[in-house]
Amino acid sequence: MERLRRVFQRERVLKALKELGNLRVRISHTDLITVSILSLTLAIAFLVRLLPLRWGCYLQEFDPWYQYRLTKRMVEKGLFSWIGWHDTMSWYPQGRDIARSSFPGLALTAAVSYIILKALGLPMTLYQYCVIFPVIMGTLTCLVMYFLGKDIGGRGVGLISAFLLALNSSYIGRTSLGFFDDETVGIFGILLFFLFFMRSIEDERPIKSTLTYAVATGLSLGYLFASWGASRYPAGIMLVFTLALILLRKYSLRLLLSYSISLGIATLIAVNVPYLGVSFLFEPLILAAFGVFLILLMYEILLGLKTLRAKVAFLSAAVASIILLIGALSWLGYLTPLEAKYLSVLFPSRRPPLVESVQEHRPAAWGSFYYDLGIGAFFIPVGIFFAAQNPTKRNIFTCLFALTSIYFACSMVRLTVLMSPASSLLWALALVGLLRPCITLLREARIMAKRKLRGVAHVGKEFGGAIILLIFLLLVFTFVLPVTRITPFPRVLDMAYSPTTIASASVPIKPEEVVTDWIDALLWMKENLPPSPPTVVASWWDYGYWITIIANRTSLADNATLNSTQIRQIALMFLSNETEALKILRKYDVTHVVVFVVFDTKAQDVGYGDEGKWRWMARIAGLNETKYWDSEKRDWTDLGKETVIYKLMAYGKDVRLDRYPTVELKHFKLVYHSRGPPIRGLYYALVCVYEVQY
Repeated sequence: MERLRRVFQRERVLKALKELGNLRVRISHTDLITVSILSLTLAIAFLVRLLPLRWGCYLQEFDPWYQYRLTKRMVEKGLFSWIGWHDTMSWYPQGRDIARSSFPGLALTAAVSYIILKALGLPMTLYQYCVIFPVIMGTLTCLVMYFLGKDIGGRGVGLISAFLLALNSSYIGRTSLGFFDDETVGIFGILLFFLFFMRSIEDERPIKSTLTYAVATGLSLGYLFASWGASRYPAGIMLVFTLALILLRKYSLRLLLSYSISLGIATLIAVNVPYLGVSFLFEPLILAAFGVFLILLMYEILLGLKTLRAKVAFLSAAVASIILLIGALSWLGYLTPLEAKYLSVLFPSRRPPLVESVQEHRPAAWGSFYYDLGIGAFFIPVGIFFAAQNPTKRNIFTCLFALTSIYFACSMVRLTVLMSPASSLLWALALVGLLRPCITLLREARIMAKRKLRGVAHVGKEFGGAIILLIFLLLVFTFVLPVTRITPFPRVLDMAYSPTTIASASVPIKPEEVVTDWIDALLWMKENLPPSPPTVVASWWDYGYWITIIANRTSLADNATLNSTQIRQIALMFLSNETEALKILRKYDVTHVVVFVVFDTKAQDVGYGDEGKWRWMARIAGLNETKYWDSEKRDWTDLGKETVIYKLMAYGKDVRLDRYPTVELKHFKLVYHSRGPPIRGLYYALVCVYEVQY
């Protein structure tokens, strides 16, 4: 009896194990390979962007510090506390209305996700989370890139485009550790918007799926409107793409449904963002978008009309109504031109000095594209050829996306990040288009025709193998071989393996260790300058965010460049003599002035600090820079040596090098200067803090 009981129990256990085995996930060999490659790609994307951690956990550039401050406000005082926040520590004395001068999307995303993760036990401070947030979003964007590429060109295109975006140097530069800025969520939102919009207009999908994706498209575009000024770009792409489909007679009712729902939801979100408001609806691009909606509506009505007479009557009435509407909007003053920063992208030759003074706002050279893309620059035209060869809706969209992003990248270096997903997609299309016939040749058995045609050569496996090997070798030049003899890293890793701006003291040289000149100066200001009555610090606008957020002291101007008049006054102050400069400083109640100068061990200016930026100060102030600099002698003129900027830099250099000062200061007293060692033994990054003596 006992033996039977044991046998019965053993059978029950074996049966339970067998049933448990039937619960295993069944996955095909192809899906397993796809998931493995995609997982490896995402891991590479994540790890590459972590490389700046070697120099410490710091936020990158300048704008991310403001985004961090806004996020901190949301976490500590409520997600919507920023709406009534008037910041008196920036743009003194007027201050800054945060709600009407900021996109809240990035900060809200980071704040909400941090609160949720913190509740789940995230062992990070908010600052640490903001530093690593771009790495997370960059990795997620590569995942979205896979799905978009898969929809456009198949699974192979999706995998390759995700891999190429993961290693795109321009995109790495904007999603690496610490780059907590709008592009972090901007490119993610753009690709998500394109993915949902393309799926919403597919004829094969049921109408319920179309409506679902249309709503998702509108939410994605609305999120972009609330997060990034460049959200006008995807909205413009949707507009142009829709017009192209109408002209190519590829109109469908799904296009009308998707376009109208998407535009309606997106604009509803946008008008509730204080920075945009109701006036956003009257921007030229948005009015054009509503105009395209009217064209779609007219087209649908025309298709329903049976007689030619009815069609002509309706079309005439519709055109007349649109002309009257445009005239009324113009007469009422609602039709306004594009902002200067958007016009400078469309027409680079019309760029004002304040915009052009920022290095990333200047037009890109063709050589920079090759530096960013490597051999991929030659595959982009091939990808456009394959896409244009089969003009489906997806391929038409791909061509428009590629050509427009390339144009905008040419007009402004910063916008090469817009070209990153487009170039990755085209590169992937080119590789798949070139490799597919070669792989087919390798798979097929060589079948010789019984009657071989005279003069027709047979392409064998050797040819296909040679093409695959050649493409592989070309990819090696971009992703494996070093870019120069100086660095052992390929261009992709060389871009990623660089310190944040503050960790290198704002000097574009890769140091061996953290350069603490700016960090030490800002901490000294925080600990030694009294917060009240307010210590008002004047500096060139580049360093405003650092002074306000890290040093926690009031600044005159910062990287938001909200008040061009105030920036012009600062420029004029620096290029005036001490007596005239004092009048400007007194008007703004300035207590301290900060200058930054970079020079070599022989005391020769390098040009990375204010010694290079003074020329832009002159142009912004409307002054003739040749009066201050003798280009033949390569030295300051007598007038230039009387300027405040020259005196403050020269005095600081003399003190730092333990020399007797060659200039005399009447109204400025040096209260602090950084003492960091020369970077790589070559360059000093000197930060000086002067007290104004009235």
